[in-house]
Amino acid sequence: MYDMKNLGQLKALDEGAPEAMKAFWAFNNAAFAEGALPKLTKELIALGVAMATQCPYCIALHTSAARDAGATDAQLAEAALVSAAIRAGGAVTHATHMFAK
Repeated sequence: MYDMKNLGQLKALDEGAPEAMKAFWAFNNAAFAEGALPKLTKELIALGVAMATQCPYCIALHTSAARDAGATDAQLAEAALVSAAIRAGGAVTHATHMFAK
């Protein structure tokens, strides 16, 4: 199912729902614009979220964007492990529901 060529079909969304997609792209561009957080930090956050949500498209796109923003292998590795810790922490804390009385 995963094939980067599928992203070429985004134009179908742009054509089918132009106003909504225009708003989406404006929001996306604003969210990733340099601001209080530098671009690299935003891309590392996005990469961590992409790994947690397990979106291969986002992982590929944000890895590339993080590298373009200057990410090192060490920074990418730490982002991956923070993402893994958050997922594991969610499982551990949700496990407490098993023991609720």
